[in-house]
Amino acid sequence: MHKPGDVVLGGLFEVHYTSVFPEWTFTSEPQQPSCKGFDILGFRHAMTMAFAIDEINKDSNLLHNVTLGYSLYDNCATLVIGFSGALSLASGREEQFLLQENCLGSPPVLGIVGDSYSTFTIAISNVLGLFKLPIVSYYATCSCLTDRQRFPSFFRTIPSDAFQVRAMIQILKHFGWTWVGLLVSDDDYGLHVAQSLQSDLAQSGGGCLAYLEVLPWDSDPSELKRIVYLIKTSTARVVMVFAHDMHLIPLMEEVVRQDVTGRQWIASEAWTAAAVLQTPHLMPYLGGTLGIAIRRGEIPGLREFMLQIRPDQYDNDSYGNNFVRQFWEYTFQCRFAPPPAGWIEAGGALCTGHEDLENVETELLDLSNLRPEYNIYKAVYALAYALDNILQCEPGRGPFSGNRCATLQTLEPWQLVHYLQKVNFTTPFGDQVSFDENGDVLPIYHIMNWLWLPDGRTKVQNVGEVKKSAFKGEELTLDEDKIFWNFEIKEPPRSVCSESCPPGTRMARKKGEPECCFDCIPCSEGKISNKSDSMECTSCPEDFWSNTQRDHCVPKKTEFLSYHEPLGICLTTTSLLGTFICAVVLGIFIYHRRTPMVRANNSELSFLLLVSLKLCFLCSLLFIGRPRLWTCQLRHAAFGISFVLCVSCILVKTMVVLAVFKASKPGGGASLKWFGAVQQRGTVLALTCIQAAICTCWIVSSSPAPHKNTEYHNDKIVYECVVGSTIGFAVLLGYIGVLAILSFLLAFLARNLPDNFNEAKFITFSMLIFCAVWVAFVPAYVNSPGKYADAVEVFAILASSFGLLVALFGPKCYIILLRPERNTKNAIMGRGTSKS
Repeated sequence: MHKPGDVVLGGLFEVHYTSVFPEWTFTSEPQQPSCKGFDILGFRHAMTMAFAIDEINKDSNLLHNVTLGYSLYDNCATLVIGFSGALSLASGREEQFLLQENCLGSPPVLGIVGDSYSTFTIAISNVLGLFKLPIVSYYATCSCLTDRQRFPSFFRTIPSDAFQVRAMIQILKHFGWTWVGLLVSDDDYGLHVAQSLQSDLAQSGGGCLAYLEVLPWDSDPSELKRIVYLIKTSTARVVMVFAHDMHLIPLMEEVVRQDVTGRQWIASEAWTAAAVLQTPHLMPYLGGTLGIAIRRGEIPGLREFMLQIRPDQYDNDSYGNNFVRQFWEYTFQCRFAPPPAGWIEAGGALCTGHEDLENVETELLDLSNLRPEYNIYKAVYALAYALDNILQCEPGRGPFSGNRCATLQTLEPWQLVHYLQKVNFTTPFGDQVSFDENGDVLPIYHIMNWLWLPDGRTKVQNVGEVKKSAFKGEELTLDEDKIFWNFEIKEPPRSVCSESCPPGTRMARKKGEPECCFDCIPCSEGKISNKSDSMECTSCPEDFWSNTQRDHCVPKKTEFLSYHEPLGICLTTTSLLGTFICAVVLGIFIYHRRTPMVRANNSELSFLLLVSLKLCFLCSLLFIGRPRLWTCQLRHAAFGISFVLCVSCILVKTMVVLAVFKASKPGGGASLKWFGAVQQRGTVLALTCIQAAICTCWIVSSSPAPHKNTEYHNDKIVYECVVGSTIGFAVLLGYIGVLAILSFLLAFLARNLPDNFNEAKFITFSMLIFCAVWVAFVPAYVNSPGKYADAVEVFAILASSFGLLVALFGPKCYIILLRPERNTKNAIMGRGTSKS
């Protein structure tokens, strides 16, 4: 279809959807292929371009005094025919195009609107791009066309598949669909989408492909049967399809045969609005489909223009007349006489050419859903505005070398490309049109939903949109209340390879399977994951431990020898009992201080010994309760000094016994002068001061301190006092041991001294108990963890203290309280009683 003008624009449209090629032989004359199957929507696309050019020619504000013409070609949905049409547009029709003598002048067309197929567009742009001829596509979405090095003059008014893929991923993320199947057509459109989708899914972490299948061009039944069986048996409930409707028809027939229900279909823009698939036969399977659709627009006046179409409108152009005649025959089921050979089969009544379009149902006039048409409209206007900008150029201020302006008489295609790159205008519908550095427009898609009505009718409704903003990036808005779900539960399906891992677990990928297929492994002790689908478990801080569910860190249980637990209560009670007994014995001795039993056994040392034993009992309380710095420092110092004071008193008492016995012999009186009261006190004080000095050096050099020990139990903090310096602790114990052994040896030597009440025997026995307790203490203390080490030490203190108390003061209290007749000087001296 052609219309002359000062400037001619080309167009490529699918007016027929099949073609029949003649058999080629070496003897036969070459014949043109014939086109079959009239495509009413393709014809509407072509007429939309004719309308846009007609509207521009009537606009006095655009391209003043310049008339646009058009030259529209049919690609018959076949690459070779579309490519041939593009070359014809670029080179001109031979019978009309004549070169001027100076070989100057505009090409036959200055720009082409089309093609609709990505594969066709790639082939055409590869060739015409060498000559910088601008091509503005309204439907070719392959992301590969953004390559400016390969396609320097390509533009489009439809978003690229790169954005469509990201829009799909936004939808998948919104509904939590991480396990999806992908079907693509076997062409540049489908194969580039598959590559882009796999790459973007991996980068975004939005999901995995359960399978990727390429739909055969020849509709191979066995291949389709295999693909549909894969869809049926796969655990993926969501199927995305990037293909044209002609690929979907045989696929869906096989879906019906195998009765594959319960799948959520996601449609690319190529078949979202395909009415051929919205039939009662297929809607039980395709109902609820979510699809990406290019933006719908409104074109005022287009309906009136379509109603003016008449077969006699193009009588001067046989080609254009053939286009309209075939539309007329298709619409009114009539034929012109004679019928045009090679176009459609003649049949039915004769056409008069005066039939009324308003009285017949035709898709030509269904303008409620203008999507590709709106893109065609914008593409024509983009070329027109670029030409208008060329005309507005002021001489000497042009963008080309020497500040030259381009003129229509000498205009070259690359100059139009320059102006097309900078075009910026607003359509009557309110959309701003401009191209980025790759020739793409600002992308926006509508999200459509196939609604299956109870009466069998279908409705494709808009349920949201996804668009790219210069400031906010990609935005998805969905009205979920409007979405029709073709499932019994009327809710979005679940489509995951593995269910989400709850908090407290981590994801472990299954070997040899996509990353969306994983096992949920519980976190180990001490580690948690507090959110779903965690890749790793995180360790709790030092003072915390994982709870039973492994989803929170809780403070570790603290363990120490407490006053509130049974063991601590028993030891505390025993310590206080020993202190009380010491106080009672001290009271008894004070009350009976003038009796021979008390006076004969060095009453001053006995009182001091009882006080030191009381301190020994009380110091054990420092080992009970939460360790603090002052208790850690004081407990061993108090323990060491108290026991040295106690053992020193015993040692001096033993030495006094030996000195008294020696003085009772002839010539031995001089030894008593070394064991007077002053010497006894001085000896005890000196020996105690040595231990005090040891404790002071220990605390100053390496002080005992509280410590949180986590080595015994991972889930518990054991509070304990570290000794700081093991040498200091060993010296403290060793000094006590030396004094105790020395006391034991001296008492052992004096055990058989002739006396009715030989205290040396009781001292020997008490030291034996003392040494046995502390010899057993060392290995028990070393091998006891945590609070049990403190318990062992407290037990040793109490056991040795009770041993000394009972052994030294038990017999004396027995005589004082129960055998007062023996508490006399004669009885103690051994006189007045018979010896057995």
